Amino acid sequence: MSSAVYYVSFKLKVGASVPDFLLAAETLNNEFISKQKGYVSWEQVVDGETWADLITFESIDDLKSFKEISKNPTELALNFYSFINLNSCKEQHFTVERSYQQPKTT
Repeated sequence: MSSAVYYVSFKLKVGASVPDFLLAAETLNNEFISKQKGYVSWEQVVDGETWADLITFESIDDLKSFKEISKNPTELALNFYSFINLNSCKEQHFTVERSYQQPKTT
């Protein structure tokens, strides 16, 4: 079964503190997201004012389960969302067709 990536792009609210946002993300990851079934990783990327979260799960079913659980956000999630301009969010789900990695040298 292929892994799956939950992709969400967004902008922060005007005046949001990036260090505080990143701390809220780290706390949410460590105390909630990383404990979900099939969780692999969460990468946060930024280009100017546009941020994106790429959360990888072992399967599309694990990703869908995470999305279902997330419909009732925890206090940690609400704190994380408080930094985000929710009107700017765009989300997609991807199934990993193929993955390339740096070859290991011996």
